[in-house]
Amino acid sequence: MSVLSKPLVSEKMELLNERSGNNQYSFKVDLKAKKPAIREAIEEMYGVDVQSLRTMIVRGKRRTRHTRAGFIHGKSPNYKKAIVTLGDGQEIDFYKNI
Repeated sequence: MSVLSKPLVSEKMELLNERSGNNQYSFKVDLKAKKPAIREAIEEMYGVDVQSLRTMIVRGKRRTRHTRAGFIHGKSPNYKKAIVTLGDGQEIDFYKNI
């Protein structure tokens, strides 16, 4: 089981880094993952020092579609998001292997 699913690169995270000057990155992680496991996985995968780690469970959105048969109601799945703050002078380059 992999703890990290994927990095979440969004405009909101880019603005947060520009305004505050912090080295903060967000990741989509397994719902059952605990903070020590997330910290260890990020340090091992990217070779950085994690200063702080915040986690939150993001609720899935409710969706409604109109079809010929009527309305179909559904929900996207919940997921856990981890926001990681790195030490001074450290960064993660998500685009180096492209």
